[in-house]
Parts: sequence; C-alpha cells; structure tokens
Amino acid sequence: MRNDGHHRPLRGRTAECEALDEVARAVEAGRSAVLVVRGEAGMGKSALLDHLVARVGDHRVARGAGVESEMELPFAGLHQLCAPFLDRVPRLPPPQREALATAFGLSSGPPPDRFLVGLAVLGLLTDAAADQPLFCLVDDVQWLDRVSAQTLSFVARRMLAEPLALVFATRETKGRDDFSGLPGLTLEGLRNADARALLESVAGGPLDERIRERILAEARGNPLALVELPHNPREPEPADSLGLPDPGPVTGRIERTYLSRVHALSADTQRLLLIAAAEPIGDVTLLRRAAERLGVDPGAVGPAVAAGLLDVGALVRFRHPLLRSAVYRSAALPDLRETHRVLAEVTDLDPDRRAWHLARATVRPDEAIAADLESSAGRAMSRGGAAAAAAFLAHAAVLTPQPRRKASRALAAAEAKLRAGAPGAARELLALAESTAPDERVHAHAALLRAQIAFASSRGDEALTALVAAARRLVPLDVALARDTFLDAISAAMFAGRLASATDVREVSLAAQQTSPPMTGAPRDADLLLDALSTRFTDGYDASVVPARAAVQALRKETAVEDVLRWSWLVSALAAEMWDDCAWTELAARHVHTARALGALTELPLALNSRVVIHVSAGELDAAGLLVAEIATIQEAAGNGFTAYGALTLAAWQGHQQEAADLIRTSMADAARRGEGIGVAIAQRAMAVLNNSLGRYQEGLEAAREASAHPTDLVAAQWGLVELVEAAARLDQQEVAEQALERLTRITDAAGTDWALGIQVRSRALLSADDTAEALYREAVERLERTLVQSELARAHLVYGEWLRRVNRRNDARHHLRTAHAMFSAFGAEAFADRALRELRVSGETTTAARGAVVTSLTPQETQIARLARDGLTNSEIGAQLFLSPHTVEWHLRKVYAKLGISSRRLLRTAL
Repeated sequence: MRNDGHHRPLRGRTAECEALDEVARAVEAGRSAVLVVRGEAGMGKSALLDHLVARVGDHRVARGAGVESEMELPFAGLHQLCAPFLDRVPRLPPPQREALATAFGLSSGPPPDRFLVGLAVLGLLTDAAADQPLFCLVDDVQWLDRVSAQTLSFVARRMLAEPLALVFATRETKGRDDFSGLPGLTLEGLRNADARALLESVAGGPLDERIRERILAEARGNPLALVELPHNPREPEPADSLGLPDPGPVTGRIERTYLSRVHALSADTQRLLLIAAAEPIGDVTLLRRAAERLGVDPGAVGPAVAAGLLDVGALVRFRHPLLRSAVYRSAALPDLRETHRVLAEVTDLDPDRRAWHLARATVRPDEAIAADLESSAGRAMSRGGAAAAAAFLAHAAVLTPQPRRKASRALAAAEAKLRAGAPGAARELLALAESTAPDERVHAHAALLRAQIAFASSRGDEALTALVAAARRLVPLDVALARDTFLDAISAAMFAGRLASATDVREVSLAAQQTSPPMTGAPRDADLLLDALSTRFTDGYDASVVPARAAVQALRKETAVEDVLRWSWLVSALAAEMWDDCAWTELAARHVHTARALGALTELPLALNSRVVIHVSAGELDAAGLLVAEIATIQEAAGNGFTAYGALTLAAWQGHQQEAADLIRTSMADAARRGEGIGVAIAQRAMAVLNNSLGRYQEGLEAAREASAHPTDLVAAQWGLVELVEAAARLDQQEVAEQALERLTRITDAAGTDWALGIQVRSRALLSADDTAEALYREAVERLERTLVQSELARAHLVYGEWLRRVNRRNDARHHLRTAHAMFSAFGAEAFADRALRELRVSGETTTAARGAVVTSLTPQETQIARLARDGLTNSEIGAQLFLSPHTVEWHLRKVYAKLGISSRRLLRTAL
C-alpha cells in the first residue's frame, strides 16, 4: 500500500468501503461497474483503492496513476494502465488496432481520432476481462494528461455487460471534469469520534490534551493529516499564539509536515528525493544514473526508505503525491534546473521526455532545444495529443532566439492550444507572436486564430465579424486560406441566419466575391463551393444554380477525407437547396460513413442529423428513429451537445402531437440560445408540418410564415413555402397562398428537377380551378414517383384524394386515399395516416388495412443491433459502428433473441 498506517486511514469509512465492495460484487456477477471517488488530498482515496485490491485479490487488477509532471505527455496515463494488455492489440479490428498503435507510439500513421482510440481501449480491456474479471484502478486522475482522461471517460460511459470495473480517484477540482455524470462517491472529513480514534492509534503514546485538540482542529477530519501531523516536529510558537490552529489549507499543512521530515535527512538523501520527484516514470535505473552524475551516493536512498518517504521496488514511488509535489516545489531553482539537465542526459531512449527535461533545465533561448521540442510536438500531434503538442510548442516558442521563428512557433502553439480546448492559453501565445515579430503575415494569422477562438466560444455577431475581418486581412497574403476563411464565415452566417445583427450572410458573401481563386491548377472544391454559396446569397437563387451544381458534382467525386469531413454538411445542404435528391442522399451517406470510419464523434452527430432528415423525406421513419437514438448515445459518450434538428423533424412527421410540440419548442429555444437562426427556421418548418398533418391549418400557417420569412435560411425557407401554400389554401387565404406559390415557383423552375417540379405542381393544384387541378395532381404524382422523397409522394396522393372526394369522385378518391394511408402507415407518420383515414371514411370506406408492422418490444438500440446482425455484420463490426464492445453487442443480441422468440442470428431475417 502506498498510504502507510495500514488500514488505519479507513477508520470511519464503513459506508465508503461498502461502495467499493458493491463494485466488486457487480463485476463478480458479470456486470460492469464504474465509480469515481472524489475528495481533497489525504481523504483516503488511495486507501480505498487499496481496500478494493485486497477485496478482489483473486482477480486481475490493473493500476495506474496520474503524475502532475506528465500532464503534457500524450497518452502517458493510458499507456500506463494498458501496458499489461498490449499483447492483445493484434486481436482488435484493424482501424482500432492502428489507432491505438499510433497513439502509443508503437507505429506511425495519421493522427488517430481520440474516439477511435477510446473504442480500441474499450475492446482491449473487455477482451482481457473475458478471461477473468478485471479491475482497473486509476489514482490521481486530476493529473492525467487530457487525452488519457477523455479516453477513459469515453470507455467508462460505453461499458455495460462486461466483468470489468473502472474506479477513479481524483481530487475535487474547479476546472474541467471529464468524469462528471459518472457514478461517484465524495469523501468528507471524518466525524469527530472517528478522527480522535484514528489520532490515538497513530500517536505512538499519550498526547498532551492541548496538542491533541490543536491537531484535530488543524486536520479537520482529514485522515492523512491525522496520521502525519503527530510526527511533525513542532515549530517554535510565538508567545502570544495561544496555540491556535493553523488557519491555512490542510494540504499545505501536510506538505510542510512532509518537508520537515525531508529536511531532517542528509543533503545527499534530499538531492536523491529531488531527482525522484523530477523523474515522473519512477525508473530505478534512471534514478541511479542521474544520482551518479550528480555525485550522490546511491546508498542515500536508504534513509528515505527507512523514513517511510520512498518505496523502491520495480519502480520508485513516493509515500503520497503531496510528498512528491512538496519536494519538487520547495527545491531551489538552480538545483531544480541542474536535476532536469542531468535527467535529460541520462534519458536516451525517449526523445520527448529528454526534450521535456531540457526545457525545464534551460532559462536562456536555445534553438537546439527549441527544435527538439518542436519535433516532440510533431510526434505528439501525430499520435492525437493536441494538448501535449501545444505544451511542447509553447516551450519551444519561449526558448526560440530568432524573432520570426519564435512568432511562427507561438502561432503554431496557439493553434494547438485552441484545438486542445484552451482558448485562454491560445490568446497569451498570440500576444507573444504579435509582440515578437512586426510582420503582417504573423498578425493576419493571429487575427484568424482570434476569430476562430471567438467562434469556438460563441456563434454571435462578434465572432462572425472577426472571421470576416481576418479573411479580408489574409487576401493579399494567402488567398487560398482567405477564401477558406470566407467559407467558414459564410457557414457561420448561415447558422446565425435571422439572429445575426451586425453582419449577415449577404454581406459576408459580397466580401467573399471580391476575391479570386488561386490561378494555379484547377479550381479547388472549396473555391467552387464558395462561389456557389456567395452567388446564392448575393445574386439570388436563379444565378446560383449552375455554380451550385458544379460544386455538388465536384464534391461528389471528392475522396480526400479532410475535405469530406470539412465541407460535407455545406455541400449536402446545397444539394438539398437545388432539389437534387440523389446527390443529397449520396453526399450525406458518405459524410456519415467517413465520420464513422474515422470515429470522428465530434463530426458524426452533424452528419447523422442530416441523414435523419433524408430518411424522413424517404418515408423511412424507423431508420430515422434509430439514428436519433444513436445521436443521443454518441453525445452521451462524447459529452457534447447539439441542437436536435433531426429529432424534431422526425417528431413532426411521426405526428405524436404533444411529444413533438414539446421537442420542437425546446429545440427552438436551444437554437435561439446558441444564436442559430437556421435552427429556428428548421423548428418552425417542423411545427408547420406537424400542424398541417393534424389539420390545424391556422397554426400551420403561422409556423410556415415564420419558417419561410428569411430567404437566406438555406433549404428550410423553401420547405416552409410548401407548408405555407397548403395551410393558406385550406384557410382560403388566396393572396397569401399565391404569394408563397410565386416565390416557390421561381425557385423550383430554376432547379428543374422532378422533386422541385413535383412539389411545385402539387402546390399549384391546391390553388387551381377544378378543370385544371387534376392534370397538376397527376403530374405531381408522376414526377414524385421518380424521386427518393417518398413522403412527398404520399402527400401528393393525399391531397389528390382529398380533392377528388370534394368534387364527389368518391371511387377515384378512395384509390389515392388508400395509397396515402398505406404509405403513411408504413412510414409511421401517424397524423398524416389519420388524416387520410378520416377522408377515407367520409368517402364511404368502411374497412382499412392494418396500420404498419407489428410493434415489438425491442428498444431502438436493440432494433439497430438486430438489423445490423441480420445484414451480416459481426459483433466486432457492429460494436465499431455503434461504439460498443463486442461483448455488449452479444449481450444485446441475447435479449433480442429472447424478445423475438428465436435462438440465433440466422433467424433474424425472418423475425425482422
């Protein structure tokens, strides 16, 4: 045990020990368990982990711990935990195997996505747990490097049915907490009776009452303080102190107690303790080699071990992290730098740790060390360690003597800090770059990064204005980067939509049109996309059709993964704006496939939301529902939020009135809070669909009017016009309907696709006289039958049947109303199906076909897993797609078999 006093620190921790015992029982029963033990230093977190180790002695235990000085080294904590299982890496699926090998530096390759690494770690640990129950215990989580903490948090949220435990111990922190939301246990100070009993058990003899009361007051129930303070040689007290308790933090008091014991040792032993504190790995060989170079007698370690400060076995371990930090922080700067210099000399197998030591050993600018740090940053970035790369580059910038190179490294460090989610540090590095080199290129790039920092924290007007200003500044320096920045600004302005006040999308587009693409080679995809969008928002829809189709066709052929991820949302939205259902479907499907293949969970929810809307348009509401459930699962795993555009569109078409209305209102408020005007438009269009499906045309008209009020709302405004025409026609508001139809006609004539023209003639038929309406309805059905948007085809049958019933052609009406009812029922669009059913009954229909398929008790996730298994995917392939372990997939399948009354996956095709 690292915490001496044996089990004394657990006195008064009966309930806490029981919580750890419950973890053990769950895993022994074949279930997963996660627990985060929180508390200030010395509260007994490590002792509780030791208790669990003793409790599960017959099972496999893997331990790791964060080290404060290793927080800048990517995957250091994760590698420490996973090291015993690396022989199992070849058993992982290839994408996971490659990602983990790259992250751990076992092979080279493109930077791995951190979520793909997380899935690999999940697979690695669950594979090990399949042999026997596995307990993974990680202490001092607050000092883990960021990417290790995020990965372990991901794994903890994806465990379900494996005999595997993850138990974390961490101090309470005010900053980031990657483990928030997980089952937790917070340690408070011991009750007074338990504190007194613990103090008496460690005092080694009777205590003066005044000293006992002072220790109790200073310890404040902290078990480590109660164990350590009695052994502290008392400092002389002022005569007027009256023996009052030290008002300072308990941790500071414990550190001073440790230092008093350190200072009682010889100079050689103190220096050896400093070497151990500065060397984070705990490598005994490195410790001895460094001691020899500093002229320290290797035997000096004996007194530190005898004093209970250090444990030397396979690794060098301090009695407590507070002791390590106290030794390191109290060292004189010359001694500290000399120690790091020597450690750099003896660290010959790890260039990154060598550079790390050299950076701390150096106070003067040194290009050689700065170059080493820059190389380490490159290696860190290639392994997906953005935070580590940022730290290395920041050190490199500080140590760089040449001003231009210093500014360049500071800019690179700022960009890495932004990627790592540290905007404050990024701003400081931008200030360093700007103050170092009076170069316009440096200042322009700094302006771009400041704009990106602003946009990352808020999508408000200030960020949008900054992006435009940065793009303009870059034009004479780097026109390609300037145009990419304009494209980002247009995307931002599209999201802001009606909520933008200072700079709108038209102004951004006008500024973008003043630039020309680089003259070398063929136009880039980004240039084609920028030209199409800027034309759309300045010269109007008609003028944008030709450049938009060129951009869509070019990006349909794109194979570069980075461009697919960066531009797919924009170009698929542009395809929908052009009423090109085939390109829209293809581009969105590729976006999802690419994001899934890379494990890009930050991008995947956006791609899946687009795919949900496509499934809804195709009448595939069940498939859309599965993706909505998957989005929720991914967001839970990734810990990020996203306005539920797909979910509210699905809810509107499903026609579950109260549920859909609540979701739409919530999403609209969320979009408004985020400053996403386009989200308001999408939500209003969904509200219009819902109300029109229910026959509440006045509410439908009001929502559709709002949805279509801003023509710059890409796609949503056009679809809002469709709903506005129908609602106004049903309310006999002829003028409103005709104005909306006129706008819709200009757009759909320019698009000229079957989807566009089918919607146009269907809308025109609603306003036409009886002698012309039928030909329009027939044309609408014929055109929409040639498209993928089957939900719109069903609506064409519905309104055609409604018209036929009103002109007393009941037999003809029943044919189209039956078709509409059957389609909507199969889709799961209940309100539209009920509307068709009401019309059927009025037309004289006495019986109707049963609605939809038989409903099973499968959950959305079970349905998704069952369908993937039916389609031939293995458990590993299903797990990779849904971010689950193969064991969890099998657990779900067993539940599916039981619910469907089958015995194997080969029967799924029939059962589903």
